[in-house]
Amino acid sequence: MASSSLRALGLMSGTSVDGVDVALIETDGERVTAHGPALTVPYDDETRRTIRAAFGAERPDEITQAAERAITDAHLQAVRRWSAETGQAIASLDVVGFHGQTVTHRPERRFTWQLGDGAALARALGVRVVNDLRSADVMAGGQGAPLVPIYHAALVHDLPRPVAVVNVGGVANVTWIGDGGDLLAFDTGPGNGPIDDWCSKRAGLRFDKDGALAASGKVNRGRLERFSAHRYFARTPPKSLDRGDFNDSWVEGLSAADGAATLTRGTARAIALGARHFPAPVAQWIVSGGGARNPTLLRAIAEETGGKVVTAADLGWDGDALEAEAFAFLAVRSLRGLPISFPGTTGAPRPLTGGRLNEP
Repeated sequence: MASSSLRALGLMSGTSVDGVDVALIETDGERVTAHGPALTVPYDDETRRTIRAAFGAERPDEITQAAERAITDAHLQAVRRWSAETGQAIASLDVVGFHGQTVTHRPERRFTWQLGDGAALARALGVRVVNDLRSADVMAGGQGAPLVPIYHAALVHDLPRPVAVVNVGGVANVTWIGDGGDLLAFDTGPGNGPIDDWCSKRAGLRFDKDGALAASGKVNRGRLERFSAHRYFARTPPKSLDRGDFNDSWVEGLSAADGAATLTRGTARAIALGARHFPAPVAQWIVSGGGARNPTLLRAIAEETGGKVVTAADLGWDGDALEAEAFAFLAVRSLRGLPISFPGTTGAPRPLTGGRLNEP
């Protein structure tokens, strides 16, 4: 292990509000020298409701304060559980990268808000915590997202390029990595968010397990074509989305199965439309995030892109841990003053570092 490598723990809670992903890596902020154990700790229903109640907030109030306490406590408990289950001592960590929970993301107004008390977490863990990793970019005029591309570039170091890495969470985003390591990244459109909302509302399901509901339905082609004409898809990247920018209203009136099928195909169509912005075609598409466990969605992505589609797991990556690992990587880059966002990823005016360091 390189002497300059740090043991970094990444914590991620995405727009789907499923739970806290915890992942350990050893890195110097340039290369990853080791991948440690990872764990996902689901939110209980009450915590999920408390967090969701703060979505869209723009100023602190009792609702956001309750959500921040719930988020911080859930992350603290997740780290303690990770330590207990993996035998990794919290005291052995050099730094924790704490994404927090995005409740509102409006970069066009230079505003983004991730709830989570980094100082309280650092004190409780006795470890340095880097949080607030998006604000500096947004304040400088960047989109504040996606931040994971520089980690994707470290992972695909030995693969044929150009290559695209697609993370399908509540929102879907893509990183295009060119031959020379050039980066282009942006949110492609909806991910699992509208599908989850539809399944909850129409089928009493928290999500569409294995894409079974979508597989039982029929895609409404007329609705899909109207969706494809959304002005967001034609916008030149970098560009990013809020969880609520796309919803399930465009399939209203369809059966539960047909709505799920149409929304799933919509997520795949949006990813394929994103390829129009790539500087060069890709050798393959690597899919990570919750969407990588949905075979109906994977088939749809392959059909819509006409490309070779593999999952992060197919490459030996831990797709569930990828974003958490990325925030561990970003925390180390932040400590070392290295850039975490770039003109080709967030539209930042220049490569920028970011994050706030909280000492224990």
